[in-house]
Amino acid sequence: MAGGSPLLGQNRPVAAVKVIVRGIVHDPMHRPIAGAQVTFTAPRGTSFHMASDGQGRFQWRAPAPGRYAISIQAKGFRPLQRRVDLRAGISPVLHFPLQVLPSSTVIQVIGRPEQVHPHSAAAATVVNHAEIAETPGALRTNSLAMITDYVPGAYIVHNQLHIRGGHQVSWIINGVDIPNTAIASNLGPQLAPESISSLQVERGGASAQFGDRTYGVLNATTHSGFNHNNDAELVASYGSYQQTDDTLNLGGHTTRFAYFASLEANRGNYGLETPTPAILHDADWGGGGLATVTWNAGPLDQIEATASLRRDQYQVPNTPAQQAAGSADIDREGDGFADLNWTHTFSANLLLNVAPFVHSNAVHYWSAGAGASALSSDQLRMNYAGVQTTLRWLRGKHTVSGGLDVFGEGAHNFIGLPAAGNPLSSATNVSGGSTAAFASDQYQVTPWLTLNGGLRGTRFVGLVTENALSPRLGADLILPRLKWVLHGFYGRFYQEPPLDTIQATTLGGATAGSFAFLPLHGERDEQYDVGISAPVGGWLFNVDNFRQQAYNFFDHDAIGNSNIFLPLTLNRARIHGWDGTLRSPDLLHRVRLHAAFSHQYVQGWGGVTGGLTDFTPPEFAYYFLDHDQRNTVSAGAFALLPAAVLASVNVNYGSGFLQGDGPAHLPAHTSVDLGLGKDFGERWHVQLTALNVGNNRFLLDESNSFGGTHYYDPRQVLVQVRYRFHY
Repeated sequence: MAGGSPLLGQNRPVAAVKVIVRGIVHDPMHRPIAGAQVTFTAPRGTSFHMASDGQGRFQWRAPAPGRYAISIQAKGFRPLQRRVDLRAGISPVLHFPLQVLPSSTVIQVIGRPEQVHPHSAAAATVVNHAEIAETPGALRTNSLAMITDYVPGAYIVHNQLHIRGGHQVSWIINGVDIPNTAIASNLGPQLAPESISSLQVERGGASAQFGDRTYGVLNATTHSGFNHNNDAELVASYGSYQQTDDTLNLGGHTTRFAYFASLEANRGNYGLETPTPAILHDADWGGGGLATVTWNAGPLDQIEATASLRRDQYQVPNTPAQQAAGSADIDREGDGFADLNWTHTFSANLLLNVAPFVHSNAVHYWSAGAGASALSSDQLRMNYAGVQTTLRWLRGKHTVSGGLDVFGEGAHNFIGLPAAGNPLSSATNVSGGSTAAFASDQYQVTPWLTLNGGLRGTRFVGLVTENALSPRLGADLILPRLKWVLHGFYGRFYQEPPLDTIQATTLGGATAGSFAFLPLHGERDEQYDVGISAPVGGWLFNVDNFRQQAYNFFDHDAIGNSNIFLPLTLNRARIHGWDGTLRSPDLLHRVRLHAAFSHQYVQGWGGVTGGLTDFTPPEFAYYFLDHDQRNTVSAGAFALLPAAVLASVNVNYGSGFLQGDGPAHLPAHTSVDLGLGKDFGERWHVQLTALNVGNNRFLLDESNSFGGTHYYDPRQVLVQVRYRFHY
């Protein structure tokens, strides 16, 4: 019904009807912006001006329904222009988020790729929810395609995410770092992709604010109730191997309060990568929920609470021989966290953020059946509690940040071994904690030169006591006329060690003294990164050269064919290479392209310095690690077809992981994923997805962890249905 209803209570023309518009102007964290200048422009050019109040609110009585242009300006924020359709009889509350003027730390590479933020030394990729939803298979609970399809050098091998040759990544959820010092203990997802509004992945050049797992910093923003208006979405799917992912999302808001909640459940008969092409004993099931509440307590204070809980269970896949022997190993996992994030604005230039949090993580692996493996049981429970505090101050050309990250942790670890006629076990309870202080400054010397510097100091107390001082330096240079951005970075990082240990008597009795568990020390890394971001005609090309030296490099191993990870550290590792991304603008208003590529080397040197070891003499020369893969490419496209059908395709190429102990590598491999989606009215959406359409079951890796060998996923076809409604 164009232009609104012809009648409203009385028989009078639409032009005489008044339309009340209510709006809120806020920053990216939904804090209200007072004094923003709001301008409505009518179709015939008449303008109406007003300002937001102390709560960021404004109200305007439009002279008639129609399409109006709105312009909003506020000091320190980018101007916003938008068109809104106003209808008679409707009094909407509109939200207008303003983006902060540079001192941004993101290179925006998804959505509108021509926008480059030139004040960051970080190599970063940003993926929004629309991109995640359109990428084939990315919304499945156990999928990480939202990362592997967009982030250079990101891949899944032995069921673990690796970025730039390492599997130590940090999850930051709604601005709060969720600590997890356990190495390779979990297979389940930290968050269901359906709950993520946007994901920023930094793979290099992290500022002094970040510590812990720095091969990839995964900064996830969940959906907010401010983007919902008492509406909900029900998602159901079904596909190959009887798999299903079902979700219920809902949210709403008032002018100062918002909430969002999501419930999810999944199951299927194919869960983990299999050791042979046959899929035997490989079912998985899980479920979880997430909730966020945001309260703008006043013009200067915002409180945001986030809570999440997940449970996952995986059957450990068998070889035909294990299946015939009756092996029935199970891996069960649980994860939950909660935080309270308070932000206080002292002035336009001074901001304080305080976020207390708790995090609990549990993994329980056990062997069952006649073909039970070398371990009968492994249980690890980790509990964390802490607080993160950050103070940001803008003064002239400086953006200064400083703060404290403090957490305590406790670990309970039980390991049982079915030694012949004399079962042995090891139960340990260990506590520890980390205190880190950081300070950084971003100095915009000129409009074309920005310098970044920072220092992070960490003290860790656990099975070992360690101190680390980590400097970070970076620079960005904008080339005149071209507007290309050159960036460089040097930094050091410290990663706290796991609180894992095993009593030597247990291992000695089970292995005749051939194994021992040495204390684990923290990993210390030195990173170099130089690159360029080049926007050309709406296209954006980004390329980086990186080099990382790691000492006490975190990795993992297994006892026999136990299918369970145990942490270890290697003397050192060397990771270096090139990576980059390419993004297109909207071509012919119908097609968008994206690509990510990486050429890298992942090498170790020396022997085991911590964790499980058999005292094999070290090789004092560089050798390839089992997750070394020289070249990876991911390329995709989105196309709007006739009848408003959105088609998507993604091609993934890998040159092959290490073959055995190397130096030879397995053959190269390619897989293709396809998707078709269409809306039916405003409420219904149907998506058809085909993964690995060629059913290319190639040997993925031959590492000695989690079963020894893994084959790539089989072809899978899925149908997903979405239903949107108001309540």
